[in-house]
Amino acid sequence: MKQFSLLIIACIGSFLLGAFINNDDTQKPITSNMVEVAAQVFGLEFTPAERDSMLDNLNNARQNYEALRKIELSNDVAPALYFNPLPAGFVMPTGPSSFKASASEKVMLPKNRDELAFYTVGQLGQLIRTKQISSVELTQFFLNRLKTYDAKLHCVISLTDELALSQARRADAELKAGKYRGPLHGIPYGAKDLLATKDYKTTWGAEPYKDQTIHMNATVIQRLEAAGAVLCGKMTLGALAMGDVWFGGKTRNPWNTENGSSGSSAGSASGVSAGLLPFAIGTETLGSIVSPSTICGTTGLRPTFGRVSRHGAMALSWSMDKIGPITRSVEDCALVFNAIYGPDGNDPTVMAAPFRYIPLATLKGVRIGYVKKAFESNYPNRATDSLTLQTLRNLGAELMPFDLPTGVPASRISFLLGVEAAASFDELTRSGRDDLLARQTKNAWPNSFRSSRFVPAVEYIQANRARTKLINEMAAQLKAAKIDVYVSPTYAGGNLALTNLTGHPCVVLPNGFTKQNLPTSITFMGQLFEEGKVLAIAKAYQDATSWHKKHPVLQ
Repeated sequence: MKQFSLLIIACIGSFLLGAFINNDDTQKPITSNMVEVAAQVFGLEFTPAERDSMLDNLNNARQNYEALRKIELSNDVAPALYFNPLPAGFVMPTGPSSFKASASEKVMLPKNRDELAFYTVGQLGQLIRTKQISSVELTQFFLNRLKTYDAKLHCVISLTDELALSQARRADAELKAGKYRGPLHGIPYGAKDLLATKDYKTTWGAEPYKDQTIHMNATVIQRLEAAGAVLCGKMTLGALAMGDVWFGGKTRNPWNTENGSSGSSAGSASGVSAGLLPFAIGTETLGSIVSPSTICGTTGLRPTFGRVSRHGAMALSWSMDKIGPITRSVEDCALVFNAIYGPDGNDPTVMAAPFRYIPLATLKGVRIGYVKKAFESNYPNRATDSLTLQTLRNLGAELMPFDLPTGVPASRISFLLGVEAAASFDELTRSGRDDLLARQTKNAWPNSFRSSRFVPAVEYIQANRARTKLINEMAAQLKAAKIDVYVSPTYAGGNLALTNLTGHPCVVLPNGFTKQNLPTSITFMGQLFEEGKVLAIAKAYQDATSWHKKHPVLQ
């Protein structure tokens, strides 16, 4: 199946020669000299005769661009061409879904209620189901923690107190009436503030949109409400989903509040790490679940591209945006993912595929790949990651060396993200309101948006064609290795960028601490649409360790 590019070609502005013309001269004809300058920017060379021959086409094209810019294209309007991560010959999983949580251990309400802050979703669910605590009590407990510690962590944009208590009262009434919605029934959570929530602001973390209200609930918000979850807050994100700096400041790492929490799911990871929420929803385009989970010591699931509907979520990159949970444990990720995956009829990129999850009693005989070159390279957490490999061997896994494909360097086509983001926020750039964003450095969005307008449409298409090749090469590597799951250092070796481009799912979880007592992480990667397998194997590893049970001490 072929992969398609995601932007309307005219919207990209293939030659963008207007950038070389002063605002007062936008109606003046494009000249041969202008074409020569533009060609140099693009690394091309044309003869004087060739440049002259282009002028009619380029002047007509500019008129098309001007006409196109008069058409209102809000952020929720997706391009007519959709990214598809399936390699040639890929067979979609079929059959029914199945979900089996771990065997329940008896959970008792602690004498010290503060200990609830670091209970898992599964443990809190048992307390609610057995009526040892009400959803209203639990919701008030976490709302109080959010109010108490947000002044230090800056992880909340909007508290949704009224909604939360209303949902909690409903959960308690339903349970009293014998209606139990499942393991998320009555469980408080937070949502990254790029998910639309009716009657509350959805700010995207950015000054130009800090008063924005979108009068709908995103699909993920709807599905969590249907599962009985209780929304307590809209969590911070770096402005327009980059980093941890938003219009209200910088979100902090609970392990060291002098440091940022990384991003862009900054508040989601910080809040869960600090015990302000049992779980939160994050998004990832190029590391925005993996990175803050690593920094804050949480467990995160980045699902396959096309697994979770993005309806009602801010669009940054139509071909790379993904939504997933940030939690305390791998099984908590499975519980939340089980409630949010699948088509909704609104996001055309979401595909129907079963989700099958069952915990593994042992890893004996399980073939797990490991990115050998990455693990053997010289990087800061090499010793910690080597212990992870040894733990997997001790659990009975057969570790197989695995090489990532090298035919298409992911770094050379990652500019796809910048181009799509520039189109998502085209009006912000042209209006000059991008000056309102807190970060204005060379690597911040305003400069990236402007620079991306100089990417020729042909090169954008060529990069997508190279991406098709990368997808097929990745599939061939996995097939040759005869593995379904592999492990990779979280940052070393280029795995993070590559798999965000190919759309593969991953679970990131804590695997140790640095000398500065900051968390480290390891990444488990899965085949497309096989979140169940990667979660089960990652859980077996996590159950053999205690890193996820450690938590920061807040003053």
